[in-house]
Formats: sequence, structure tokens, C-alpha cells
Amino acid sequence: MRSAKKLLAVVAAVLVALGSATGPAGADGVKKGVSAANFDGVTTALSDVRAGWFYTWASDPQGISAPPGAEFVPMIWGQGSVTDAQLAAAKANGTTLLGFNEPDLDGQAKMSVDTALSLWPRLEGTGLRLGAPAVAFGGDVAGGWLDQFMSGARARGYRVDFIPLHWYGGDFSAAATGELQSYLEAVHNRYQLPIWVTEYALTDFSVSPPRYPSSAEQADFAAKSAAMLQGLSYVERYAWFSLSTTTSPTGLYTGTTPNETGVAYRAAG
Repeated sequence: MRSAKKLLAVVAAVLVALGSATGPAGADGVKKGVSAANFDGVTTALSDVRAGWFYTWASDPQGISAPPGAEFVPMIWGQGSVTDAQLAAAKANGTTLLGFNEPDLDGQAKMSVDTALSLWPRLEGTGLRLGAPAVAFGGDVAGGWLDQFMSGARARGYRVDFIPLHWYGGDFSAAATGELQSYLEAVHNRYQLPIWVTEYALTDFSVSPPRYPSSAEQADFAAKSAAMLQGLSYVERYAWFSLSTTTSPTGLYTGTTPNETGVAYRAAG
């Protein structure tokens, strides 16, 4: 009887060790990803850029056939996406769920903190590992949208497993990578949770229309920022915005052909 208990203890210890080695999503070495809309050649581009994961701002892959080794991560985009059908699709298509997309921004998911909190148990009910709503900015600000949400979630006993963040830098100099890192550190220090950077690039939104860096500046930032993100233990995953140049001027590929930034991002990670 005693030896049987000892054997069970050894098995349990091995399982714990294996769990620790595997860790949560993103701790498996697959950090680099990309946001993607469907386009002709998308599967080839996902494979070529060496994306370990991707998302489509939806609960399903939107018709994208993932190449081997690329994991799809579903999202519940906004208030109208909190339906039985969308939640079931998310459960069927992934093991991790991204929360609302820029609820603090007009033209995106735009919702009050109270509305987001009232809907959160539906997302929790999927049983998937769950990321907080991804704010457009100010994730490190006391009393900001994310801070109010996290305080409300804690008070209600809701589950939030990691913090997705968006970041667009208007400083196109060599300082940009450090500015991104400072933001991530501030958010991590505030919430002490893993971070996913689910949208990022150099774009100056302080002017209209937005101002973009040169190809060389964007490519240099893509290479240096990815190296920085790879090295931060609390950053589980990161995704460039976006895979295709039809989605954004910061895109990495035109069809299946990488631009200068795409070549730099492909080499990273």
C-alpha cells in the first residue's frame, strides 16, 4: 500500500513537472504571431513569415487554412459577438480566447466598463483561457478603462488570465523599441499578469491622415522590437499589425511576397 502511494506521488510529481515545462499558452516558445484577414495566398504568407499563431478578430478563422504549426486564437470582438453561436465557435476553434477589441475607442468595440463586466461571465463560461479586453491605449493608467475593468473583475471574482495590449508608436527613431518596452513593463507591474501584444507597429495617429515611417524605419523597428519581445519573460505572445498590406500600410505581405518589414519580421523570433 505504501509503495503504491509512493508510485502515485511520483506520477503526480512528473505530471506537475510536465505541466510546468509546457506552461500556459505562449510559454511553449511559440511567441511570434500576426493578425490576419483572409486574402489570396494567406496560408503561404502565414507559413513564410513563420507565424506560430494568428487571429482574425473573430471567433473562427474566417476561411483561412492554417499552415502546419500555426495556431488559430479566437476573439469575441464586441457586445454583438456575445452570442451562443459565437461562443460555441470560439470553443470549437481554439483553447485561448481574446476578449473585446478596443472597447475604449469609437469605431471599435466601444462599450462601457459596466457593459463589458456584465457580459464577462459569458466569455468565462467557455472554459477557455481568457484575455482581458484589449484597450487601444492607456493600459497603464490608474483609473483608465482597463484599470476600471480589472478592478471590477477582481471585485466580482471574475477570471482574467492575461492582458492583451495594442501599441502604435509615433516616434520613428531608434527609441521606439524602448518606448514599447516601458509601456509593457508599466502594465505588467500594475496587474502582475502575462501580456500578449496583439497589435503593434509604428504609426503616428496624432495627425490625420496617420503618418507612417519609411520602409527602412519600420523594418528596423520590426526586427528590434521582436527581439525585445522574445526576451521578455512576461510577454507570452505578440502579433504584428498586420499580415497583409491590404489591411494596413504597416502590413508585411502583398499577396505572398514580403516587403522589407515582412523580411525583417520573418527573420525574427
